Amino acid sequence: MRICFACVVLLLSCLGLGQVVSGQTVADSLSKVDQDFSLTGEYTCLARMNHSGNQGLQVLALGDGEFQGMWYQGGLPGNGWNQSTRTVMVGQRNGDSLVLTGELNSIVVYRGLATVYDLNGVVQSHLQKVIRKSPTLNLPPPANADVLFDGTHTGNFKDGKLSEEGFLIAGTEFIPLYKDFQLHIEFKTPYMPYARSQNRGNSGVYLLSRYEVQVLDSFGLEGVFNECGSLYRTQPPAQNMAFPPLTWQTYDITFHSPEFDTSGQKIKNARITVLHNGVPVHDNYEIPNKTGAGKPEGTELFPIKLQEHGAPVHYRNIWIVNLDQPMLLNQPVCLP
Repeated sequence: MRICFACVVLLLSCLGLGQVVSGQTVADSLSKVDQDFSLTGEYTCLARMNHSGNQGLQVLALGDGEFQGMWYQGGLPGNGWNQSTRTVMVGQRNGDSLVLTGELNSIVVYRGLATVYDLNGVVQSHLQKVIRKSPTLNLPPPANADVLFDGTHTGNFKDGKLSEEGFLIAGTEFIPLYKDFQLHIEFKTPYMPYARSQNRGNSGVYLLSRYEVQVLDSFGLEGVFNECGSLYRTQPPAQNMAFPPLTWQTYDITFHSPEFDTSGQKIKNARITVLHNGVPVHDNYEIPNKTGAGKPEGTELFPIKLQEHGAPVHYRNIWIVNLDQPMLLNQPVCLP
C-alpha cells in the first residue's frame, strides 16, 4: 500500500499540537510523568507487509517533545532481534503523535500503534505497543535463601531508607557479608527525559564493594561498557536488555570471588553470570580486576552496595543464596 507520508504527518499534527513539555522532569512514579511519557516504550509487529520480517522499536523521550528511537530487525532485544541490524532514529512529538526518521525508514507513532514506512512512503509494517515483564519478576526465594528485603523492614541495610511507596532507596549497603552467592534483586529507574548518559537514573550493584553491575536508564541505547547491564567500564552486556524507565527490572547474579594463595597473590579471577530481565548478558565471565571506583581486590570481605548517584532509583524483592556456607555471615540476617 502506497500513501503520502507527508500527508500522514500533517493529518496527525492537526489532531492536536499539545503542550510542549519544559523543565527538568524527574519522576519516580507514574503520577509525576509528563505528556511525552505516553509515547515512550516498546513496539513490536502486529502485521507485516512485503515480507518485511519481524521488527521491534524502542522509543525514548529526550525532553521538550524530542525523541529518539531504536529500530531493530528481527524483533526486540531478547525477543527476536538478530543482534546485528538496528537503526537510530530521531523525531518530534506533535500532540498525541510522533514522527521518527532514520536512514532506512520513517515511523509514525500514534496511540499505541507505530506504522513503519520505507523511504518511498510504502507501508512496511504495523507495530503495537507492548509492556514486557522479566520472567524472574517477583521470583520467590528458595528455602535456603536469606531474604534481605521484602518491603517490611530495612534491618539488613546500613542506613536503609524507604520511598513513599515502601521501596528501598539507592544509597545503602548490605549488613550481612557474602563471598560466593546467587543474588536476586529488582530495580526501577526513574523517568528523567532531560538527563543524558550517566546522569539518567544512575545507580549500581557493587558486589563486595569491588565489582559494579551498572544500573542506569539505558533504554533504547546501544548497550556499551558503562550502560545498564555492563560490568562498569570492564565488559559491556551481550545485548542491551534495559526496559523503559519506571518499569521493574531484574538482575539474577551468580558470583564467585577470586582466589588467592597463602602469600596473597591472586590465582583465580572472580567469575560472574548476570541475567538481566531473564536474559544472560554475562555468562561465567572472568572479571580481571575491580571495576571503576571499586575497592582493590583482596581477601577481605566487604559489603554489597547499592550505589547512590543522585537519582531516585528504587529496589525491592532482594534475596541471596549463600554458596560459601563455611564462611557464613559475620552478622545475622535481620528477620521481621
